[in-house]
Amino acid sequence: MREQPLGPLFVDVAGLEIKPEERETLAHPLIGGVILFSRNYDTPAQLEALVRQIKSVRTPGLLVAVDQEGGRVQRFRDGFTVLPPAGVYGELYDRDKRAGLEAARWAGYLIASELRALGVDMSFAPVLDVGTVDSAVIGNRAFHSDPEAVVELARAYIEGMNQGGMKATGKHFPGHGGVAGDSHTCLPCDQRSWQEIDRCDLVPYRSLVNLLHGIMTAHVSFPGIDDQLPTYSSHWLRKILRQDIGYSGVVFSDDLSMNGAKIAGEPEERVSSALSAGCDMALICNDPAAVERVLDRVDLAVPEVTPSKVLALAGGPCDSSNLQLARRALEPLGAHVA
Repeated sequence: MREQPLGPLFVDVAGLEIKPEERETLAHPLIGGVILFSRNYDTPAQLEALVRQIKSVRTPGLLVAVDQEGGRVQRFRDGFTVLPPAGVYGELYDRDKRAGLEAARWAGYLIASELRALGVDMSFAPVLDVGTVDSAVIGNRAFHSDPEAVVELARAYIEGMNQGGMKATGKHFPGHGGVAGDSHTCLPCDQRSWQEIDRCDLVPYRSLVNLLHGIMTAHVSFPGIDDQLPTYSSHWLRKILRQDIGYSGVVFSDDLSMNGAKIAGEPEERVSSALSAGCDMALICNDPAAVERVLDRVDLAVPEVTPSKVLALAGGPCDSSNLQLARRALEPLGAHVA
């Protein structure tokens, strides 16, 4: 099979195996990866077969990702270790710092090693949002309300992910933890000043920049800083993230089908705006008509993602040697195999 550079779009598929028309879509030059959801999972054997199907479409194989954080956001459960949300490790950290960091490390290891054993390359994790407000969409998905605690817990979590054969993708840049609104259904607005954002929400990104191979944007408005959402803002992505923070990995948009992203117009306009602003890869989820529209209308001359950056996100060798030890360590926090 002829090698074809991965394109800048991450899309989804409908079910437990790919259909012929989906295979045709995935072979399109603009596609670079597939994100899976709960509807794509039945058993570990089925998931492994689905991943093989996806990766057989082209060479190099498309990246395969999932949101597998634990807590409310864990797409695969039966046959996997069901994990608590990240905030549980933060609570333990407050009682016993060493125990909290160890729990975060085991959590990252479990997520990575279980997914890598079945061929999944990435979990979009960890959440680096600093949980400074009561938020229905972030809430206990955040490790902590103290940015320095987020840094320590996330570093331990990333170390665990790396041990399990997976690179880390931090989200949601520059921060979703300071707003109550859910960008799936609305456009949240964060009125804080640059100084407040810089000394709080950006601390994890500055501190962990060399450990992150991927960063996902937030569909949150910061009107005091820029009139564009970070997803569509060259100020946020090129000036602050690339130049100021010094990040050199892959930038993912959050799902451009979310209501918070629709401010940029039609699907093809959202994709073009995100890529022009500095996103390397754009997600379009749960809207196959939008995917087809983008593939028909987005200029194929869109710059391709630097191959080495993308391929660095492909999963590495899976280390499953400490699975039972990790599960036992997290049992007191409610972790269990479903």
